[in-house]
Amino acid sequence: MPLVSVVVPVLDDAEHLRRCLAALAAQTRPVDEVVVVDNGSTDDSAAVARAAGATVLHEPVRGIARASARGYDHASGDVLVRLDADSVPPPGWVAAAVRLLGGTGVVAVTGPGRPHDGGPLVRRLWDTLYMGPYFVLMRGALARPPLFGSATAMHRSTWLAARSRTHRDDPEVHDDVDLSMALDPAWRVVVDRALLVEVSARPFSGVASAALRTRRAFHTFRVHGRRANPCRRWARRCRAALRACLPSRSRGAWSGR
Repeated sequence: MPLVSVVVPVLDDAEHLRRCLAALAAQTRPVDEVVVVDNGSTDDSAAVARAAGATVLHEPVRGIARASARGYDHASGDVLVRLDADSVPPPGWVAAAVRLLGGTGVVAVTGPGRPHDGGPLVRRLWDTLYMGPYFVLMRGALARPPLFGSATAMHRSTWLAARSRTHRDDPEVHDDVDLSMALDPAWRVVVDRALLVEVSARPFSGVASAALRTRRAFHTFRVHGRRANPCRRWARRCRAALRACLPSRSRGAWSGR
């Protein structure tokens, strides 16, 4: 049975973190390690994490991509789960993630979020204006499903293969898009509603929040250069599919340069 490490980056989000860690403690498939990366909190986020038995790492340089990468590098599990501090996974979430990762050729699995706050209007519009467009548009751009950082699990080997292509030192990257783009387009990423988590409705907190996320997404495409070109990515995926039908052919590695 694979060892499971959960990485949770946090910045001044103690109350949400407490709920996230309680949900992890209630999993039907217990996790082996929880790593909370404190990204410079001024509240009691670190104390909340320690009280729940989590390992606390301090990452003073701000940036979700940097904090997440610090956690992945430290984690010892065969499976690396990424949740945000406001993620609330249902009891069977980790078990479902491990099961899905056992599929043939699957390198990472992810699921959508559903707001637990924000009122009935936000909950009605969430999929139409946020989750739906994210998965549809990013799938077209990436040539496969994107990862949603609030609900993601991957093999440790996936991270080790992709980390040199991420931009952890750039605080302006959209961390979900950055990691998604670092994965080879030929690799298999599975999206399953069994991995749905409850999250905060903060993405709907206002125009400024939406603008920030959009700006960071476009910035992430720019810094990835030719690797971000959808035509190149789809060509890579199609070539990989053809090679799968001809097992004697060399499959090679993808740099995306």
